[in-house]
Amino acid sequence: MPATALDPRTALVLIDLQKGIVGLPTVHSSAEVVERGARLAAAFRAKDLPVVLVNVAGRAPGRTEMPQPDRELPADWAELVPDLDRQPGDITVTKQQWGAFHGTNLDLELRRRGVTQIVLAGIATSIGVESTARAAHEHGYHVTVATDAVTDMNADAHHNSLERIFPMLGETDTTDAIVKLLG
Repeated sequence: MPATALDPRTALVLIDLQKGIVGLPTVHSSAEVVERGARLAAAFRAKDLPVVLVNVAGRAPGRTEMPQPDRELPADWAELVPDLDRQPGDITVTKQQWGAFHGTNLDLELRRRGVTQIVLAGIATSIGVESTARAAHEHGYHVTVATDAVTDMNADAHHNSLERIFPMLGETDTTDAIVKLLG
């Protein structure tokens, strides 16, 4: 279903568009996802709406069946890509797990600004983006996902999120359509 509206106080939340993530092999071009994320950020800034840049600098503790790499990450792994044109008024959130709400000040930052809706984009669709969308929905925010501004390392997981999960959490549409809704 296409996005029908954006609330007057909608924030853009860009997930994990950082040096260590954009270089991973993905279903769709990471460069295109970054370009669309940057375009959304410029459009939100032009309307004086909040832009949140999220990066991940760790991982949640706990056992998993899938082996977790135990390697030293490059020093710039968590740095946001410069293409996002980070501005002084942008909100930055560093997380230690998949979702951007748990263990961070994201909800507080959004509520202080009167935000009632978020637009999500970033990498990976089924991990950081989906986890953040689920938490946003649970926190009572309207959620819109920019479908052409997300990608994943796994095609099946990417399509599952887009086709089955996001429609239950909010609305989905393209970058162009979302920019048009901004007016």
